[in-house]
Amino acid sequence: MQKFLIGMVAVIVMVVIAVVGSGDGEDSTLLRLHIRANSNSSIDQSVKYEIKDEVVKYLTPIVADITSFDEAKRVIGDNLVEIKVIADRILKAEGFEYESNPIINNEYFPVRSYEGYVVESGYYDALIIELGEAKGDNWWCVVYPPLCFVNSEYTNGKGVVYKSKIVSIIQQFINNGKL
Repeated sequence: MQKFLIGMVAVIVMVVIAVVGSGDGEDSTLLRLHIRANSNSSIDQSVKYEIKDEVVKYLTPIVADITSFDEAKRVIGDNLVEIKVIADRILKAEGFEYESNPIINNEYFPVRSYEGYVVESGYYDALIIELGEAKGDNWWCVVYPPLCFVNSEYTNGKGVVYKSKIVSIIQQFINNGKL
């Protein structure tokens, strides 16, 4: 039974990876998140990560129960003002004179991967948070389906954790003895 469950989880993880990593992105139902630093200076990169932590902390409960791409895009769009407030508050507290510019836009992105998750190159809708001139390296994840959960509050201090909602549901069934 345990081999069956492990096999089943492995198949589901491969399907999720295939869905996330398939196609050219043009018909994608992924909503990406990119935070683009002002520059590649260490201070600009550092504040980018502070903003990432707070924005993802803010968005995680908001997107947790979303069930469609359209709903995710609408809800994120409805929260752009609050996202800007969060980012600008951090920038000001850290002494930066530039501000943030959160937008939802459809843009071309190169192939990206992290620990087995591959998002192919192509055009994707994304919440993009530009910091200042937005000429530095970016941080990214996928907001919908929610594949990024960041901050020690969500990961017990271990940094970025990518997880699949499908695998979480199966794990709940296993934990409840229904599989």
